[in-house]
Amino acid sequence: MNSFSDSYKAAGVDVTAGYKAVELMKEHVARTMLPGVLSGLGGFGGLFALDLEEIRHPVLVAGTDGVGTKLKIAFLLDKHDTVGIDCVAMCVNDIICSGAKPQIFLDYVAVGKNVPERVAQIVSGVAEGCVQAGCALIGGETAEMPGFYPEDEYDLAGFSVGVVDKEKILDQNTMEAGDAIIALGSSGVHSNGFSLVRKVFDVEKRDLSMYSDELGMTVGEALLTPTKIYVKPILGLLESVPVRAIAHITGGGFYENIPRSLKAGLMASIEEASLQVLPIFKMIQAVGQIPLRDMYNTFNMGVGMCVIVPGSQADKAVEILRSYGENAYVIGEVRPGEGIEIK
Repeated sequence: MNSFSDSYKAAGVDVTAGYKAVELMKEHVARTMLPGVLSGLGGFGGLFALDLEEIRHPVLVAGTDGVGTKLKIAFLLDKHDTVGIDCVAMCVNDIICSGAKPQIFLDYVAVGKNVPERVAQIVSGVAEGCVQAGCALIGGETAEMPGFYPEDEYDLAGFSVGVVDKEKILDQNTMEAGDAIIALGSSGVHSNGFSLVRKVFDVEKRDLSMYSDELGMTVGEALLTPTKIYVKPILGLLESVPVRAIAHITGGGFYENIPRSLKAGLMASIEEASLQVLPIFKMIQAVGQIPLRDMYNTFNMGVGMCVIVPGSQADKAVEILRSYGENAYVIGEVRPGEGIEIK
């Protein structure tokens, strides 16, 4: 590659750094390769051949998202190899709510200064997320934007596409009163609510490396814990249990996300005593003196995803999810009404 521009470099963009970053990330991308991948890095578009042998009416399901201001914690700790997992998780966890299996992922990294080693660390996390989700990282973009981002900062976003047979798309209209609501435990704050988190902990001034007995780790480690990816256990569940609906608990917490999965005329009744709230949320509430209602309207509170199944299938569903290593348990039921109650 003999592409080089002194003028562009003088303006703050080093194209050779981009080439080096691509070389460093290739080993990570290779971990995500699936039989359907038809192209390597460096082309103008990623090519992927869908395996439709067992799908009669294929429907593509797409999702896109970013990591948000959680990245500020990564900057402060100078740790960049896990935020890529968050990026993948925020996309594929949405896709699986339709019953679709994620197939491909693309990332977009915008940097103030292209430090190849740091970009490769970011992509290593993206690749790990793709491995956990069982999808292929078939391309992406690294944009060096001096003057737009500070040299030591970046933004990270992603895009994923999955596929589902039209006849197997989850239909919340099959929901009935008496259906069980099952929680899948989260790994922590995941990737939502970090504007409030940063304010509560005053992260720019606080030493995030201080160990906390309450958390069993440092505050920084707890906050940077990557978002859990639920694709494989949910796909396993869908093979054996008639799932009515799935809700990914992201920004807006319980009050915004669970009602999105409900059939009109039905409500979610959650037993607060059944919830296994993680220590990090108790700390956030105490330090920030945040009303409990606001906590449930902002954070996942230890529940990363909710699955609604017939009440008669609840025990079987919990058993299947636990066989995949998930902390799954019943937190409530569907009742006539609207919205959600936590009592």
